[in-house]
Amino acid sequence: MLTAISDEMVALLKEFYGSGPTRTKSYFADDLVVCVLRGGFSRVEETLLEGGRGSAVIQQRMEFQDVMRHRFEEVIEHATGRPVIGFMSGNQQHPDMMCEVFILAPTDLVRARDPGKRAGLAAWLTLRDGRPSDCASFLGGVCGRLAGGVD
Repeated sequence: MLTAISDEMVALLKEFYGSGPTRTKSYFADDLVVCVLRGGFSRVEETLLEGGRGSAVIQQRMEFQDVMRHRFEEVIEHATGRPVIGFMSGNQQHPDMMCEVFILAPTDLVRARDPGKRAGLAAWLTLRDGRPSDCASFLGGVCGRLAGGVD
């Protein structure tokens, strides 16, 4: 299943972005799927990076990932047989790394509310002790812990 997720994520990026990651690794535990993708800057992005415009590259990638959200979620739902109720994405330049995090239902991370609504999920994420979670910290922590296992 993890190889299928990795392969499908790379295929989507190649199809819609024009280039794709050179390395990828996916993780699945409980209600969490994480895909860490390395490499794949386009020539335009490399030029922008060389010109000191790294923030433009990250912003463009975030916009792209937001547009691709539904397609990414379909890959995960098909592979796991479970609905995706949360999606968070992060990028960095050195080393070139993208991290896609998916929260699957059912989960005890989300309080019982309208499960059909995806908007505002970040506000619903809670730590297991009930305290609100900072999604940026959550994403950064997950990617930071997994980054060592990618190479």
